[in-house]
Amino acid sequence: MRDILPGFETRRLLLRPFVEADLDDLVQRRNDPAVAEFQNWTLPYTRRDAEILFATEPDGIDGWRMLVMTHKETGTTLGDVAVGLTWDGRCAEVGYTLASEHWGNGYAVEAVEALVEFLFENHNVTRVQGMLHPGNTASARVLERTGFLFEGHTRLSYWVGDDNSDDHIYGMTREAWRTWVERPKNAPAEVALAEITPEMVRSAFALRTHKTQEAFVAPMAVSFADALYPGDDEPWLRSIVADGALAGFVMVGRSPGTEPYLWRLLIDRVHQRRGIGNRALDLVEAACREWGSATVLASYATGRGSPEGFYRNRGYVPTGRVVDGETEARKRL
Repeated sequence: MRDILPGFETRRLLLRPFVEADLDDLVQRRNDPAVAEFQNWTLPYTRRDAEILFATEPDGIDGWRMLVMTHKETGTTLGDVAVGLTWDGRCAEVGYTLASEHWGNGYAVEAVEALVEFLFENHNVTRVQGMLHPGNTASARVLERTGFLFEGHTRLSYWVGDDNSDDHIYGMTREAWRTWVERPKNAPAEVALAEITPEMVRSAFALRTHKTQEAFVAPMAVSFADALYPGDDEPWLRSIVADGALAGFVMVGRSPGTEPYLWRLLIDRVHQRRGIGNRALDLVEAACREWGSATVLASYATGRGSPEGFYRNRGYVPTGRVVDGETEARKRL
């Protein structure tokens, strides 16, 4: 086990092999209903369950191995990560569990990033995947933050005890991982809005958010369909270009005598966290002023991951109306 998954350090964490002294922490962690909600064990999780897990050692390369996640400075046990190898070690699946009192600190993202890097750099792994319950948004966001791409939704395909559920599949190939880690992360020197020409339609269509963000930002297929049949609004479509690269999409609804409405604002998953959305919206608001409007409308769905904070920080104030299930907000320009 130690030869295949020996353990390693990250900026804040020590990931080390699972030992017998970790059994009590494992039992306590797995008996937390919040931790167990979307996991593949049933409650109560007994000491005997933990002992069987500890005693299950893969015969060869393939099989599951666990690392315990501790904080380097305090020595506190935070959770664990696991790797399941198949196809003579050429494919891997990752899993992770964090004690609920340590949620929200980025530990899972830091651990999974390091684990994926270790697998691609030190083993003949061609693909790493993660599988999770569709309701486990927090876990999905860990995978998305580390570059995994949503690949599929299987229906009624997973069983835990007598409970049957769907399953979401996220995956990353070696090439895709290299592209992800080498993606631009800095704030771009230039952000511009450009007309969408016939030659760029296919590229614009390929823009995508993370899967969990689709609850708040419509996919490009929906935006193009809305633009094709816009109703009373005249759609104003522009691509968002950052340092010469296609990075996003914006669509404004315009009608004579009415306020402009920010219909869509999408930043591609590869270009997020670079400040592009704010700068693109600066340009949209400037265009609204040029059209002679003193205000602009937007709307957003609420919930974890919602862009509500983004709009409120920019001065968008709820109007009190809910339109198609979304909160309408207005900004004075």
